[in-house]
Amino acid sequence: MIRSAEALLFDLDGVLVDSLDSWWHSLDAALKAFNQPGLSRDQFIQRFWGHDLYENLRVLGLPAEIGPFCNRIYAQYLDYTKLYKETRPTLEQLPQYRKAVITNSPRLCVDYILSRFLLASFFEAVVTSDDVAKGKPDPEIVYTACQRLGVSPARVVLIGDTVNDVLAGRAAGCRVVGLNVKADATIHSLAELPKLL
Repeated sequence: MIRSAEALLFDLDGVLVDSLDSWWHSLDAALKAFNQPGLSRDQFIQRFWGHDLYENLRVLGLPAEIGPFCNRIYAQYLDYTKLYKETRPTLEQLPQYRKAVITNSPRLCVDYILSRFLLASFFEAVVTSDDVAKGKPDPEIVYTACQRLGVSPARVVLIGDTVNDVLAGRAAGCRVVGLNVKADATIHSLAELPKLL
């Protein structure tokens, strides 16, 4: 059980929505547009999923322009993004907590997803890769969300599905609930979160 939390920080991709295939298709198309080899789904998961896109492009020696292009064409692939069936019922059970979204995805894409699935009203703050100098696993995105909510990281629970979420939360001093990933507590469905809290 995780007690005495004042606020909850939710990762977006892989926690609230299943957007893996949307990002895979958009990055694959962006790479090909810049005459780079495409990515298989497995390659995308291994190299890019859960990481900061721009940092990955830099590390892999790929043109930086691929990043903005990928973000621009992302909306073309949103039909691949699905809302997890447990997302809305879970959020509706947690009205007593202040909530924010923290994601390495860019603002334009995040706003589109939150609007499309009518999730924006659940969150007081949304912090994206556009709002920070470094994405997760750096803790800056967590600190920024805590500041906007006016809460101490020690009173916050971060819910994420990747090692980078766990690292960012721990570096900031939050407790971390891992969705199918080892953390302070681990759940296998978002629907388990209310009982855990």
